Amino acid sequence: MPGPKWISDGSQLADPHGHGERAIKFLHLLKHPKSTAPNNAFELAPFMERIIRRVYGDTFLDDQGSIRRRIKTVFLLLPRGNRKTTLGAALALLHTFGPERVPGGQVISAALDRKQARIAFQENIGTITMEPRLLAAARLKDAKNQIEHIKSASVYEAISAEAGSSHGRTPNFVLADELHAWRGSALWDVLRTGLTKTKGSLAFAITTSGIGQTTFAFEMYQYAKRVESGEIVDPGFLPILFESPADVDWRDEENWHAVNPGLAHGFPDIDGLRQLAREAENRPMQLQAFKQLHLNVWLDGAAEPAFDMQCYDQGAEPFDLDDLEGLDCWIGVDLSSTSDLTAVVAVFPRAAEGFYVVPRFFVPEDTLRKRQERDSVPYVLWAEEGHVTATPGNVVDYSVVEQYIIDMGERFRLHEVVIDRWNATGTINRLTEQGITVARFGQGYQSMTAAVSATERTITAGVLQHGGHPVLRWCFSNVVVDQDPAGGRKFNKARSAEKIDGAVAAAMALARATAAEHGGSVYESDDRPAGFLSF
Repeated sequence: MPGPKWISDGSQLADPHGHGERAIKFLHLLKHPKSTAPNNAFELAPFMERIIRRVYGDTFLDDQGSIRRRIKTVFLLLPRGNRKTTLGAALALLHTFGPERVPGGQVISAALDRKQARIAFQENIGTITMEPRLLAAARLKDAKNQIEHIKSASVYEAISAEAGSSHGRTPNFVLADELHAWRGSALWDVLRTGLTKTKGSLAFAITTSGIGQTTFAFEMYQYAKRVESGEIVDPGFLPILFESPADVDWRDEENWHAVNPGLAHGFPDIDGLRQLAREAENRPMQLQAFKQLHLNVWLDGAAEPAFDMQCYDQGAEPFDLDDLEGLDCWIGVDLSSTSDLTAVVAVFPRAAEGFYVVPRFFVPEDTLRKRQERDSVPYVLWAEEGHVTATPGNVVDYSVVEQYIIDMGERFRLHEVVIDRWNATGTINRLTEQGITVARFGQGYQSMTAAVSATERTITAGVLQHGGHPVLRWCFSNVVVDQDPAGGRKFNKARSAEKIDGAVAAAMALARATAAEHGGSVYESDDRPAGFLSF
């Protein structure tokens, strides 16, 4: 069964100082405007109660004899409709009005935007107004998204992902809502570092699965997976993961129940899920959404990925570039615009079946951080680790790109450079002057069909050896393929989730290398692959 065993095995959870029990008692005193229980009592499902006991009951005495919380960060991965936000909002009240409050405490719920942040806030407004004792103890500041416990001056506030306005905070509790949708780690970093200033602080991240493997949320998810498996020992980090494998039988309702603990208690609505599943039968986009949001399958970049990324990942074993010297080489180039990502991908046929792929990416140095914030992609880290080359200024320096290609030509048996002909005339002329054979390559159906097919065959066979380059994987995971009535196929940059420049460059080079393997030089035959023009 997906999900931690301790959620459902009925085991005794540690609570040496009664903090888990007192949290449960407080929450049972609450009322909720949407509750169907008698007297609108707050409905605490058994799996929620187990989570609360696990988090708040795990305490110990420090050297000074004070009771300390062991768990500092909770990462809860739970499908949509299982009342994540309701649980999180109640925990915010526990820290503002309940036994976990501290004098002058700062309790924060944070979300991507103001609208999402207001959801937990409005739930708490409704809860407070239904309980006279809470209402008498509270000062409601709706315009500021704040609720204050008058006696202790503890303040609960709902904020959106605007890190610049959050510096200087010293929260004792942070609820990070739908982390998968956050565009970066800036707000989390500000709040998480603020938590370290307060003893007994707690960060509680709740989210459904997301899309893409370059996001901040995916990085946290991966960390949670490693803690869960025991690869990383971190007693202060509690992963609570309700998720399905990528190949889950999404039609099997038993799998729905396995990752949706609320279904046993009437939420989410089972008939609603059945309707979504029926629609997903013939709507690929709906199927991907169903798997992500209701079965908690973390997807790759595109909603409907063109390539099987599990097959792609079979080529992640590292290799040494020096070992490729003496091999034939074809290079694909996607220059894009001067302010965007430029990709140069070298392809080397292996002695055995398949190809080695060596990518190099170029971005303007002055736009790294702006691009990282905009795309939620770790460009700065990639640059530091050498996965991208940052050229000076705010535009890509094509002379750096061209020199890299020239150097590759001197080092390896470079047969040809194939280049997306858009915006490439200057580079083509300069490389040709250096004695390098260059072929223009269009991006339409006629040109790209062979390239898409060659790439697909190589990936599906698991013989594309790319060494696990993170930027190239990101590009491939973003690809969406269009098909015309005649069966022609091409990459669609407009429909793809994010950048696909590396995949485009690789596909062009693979098409050329494959053609050469099956018939010699394209320029020695009248049977040229579509897209190659001499000039």
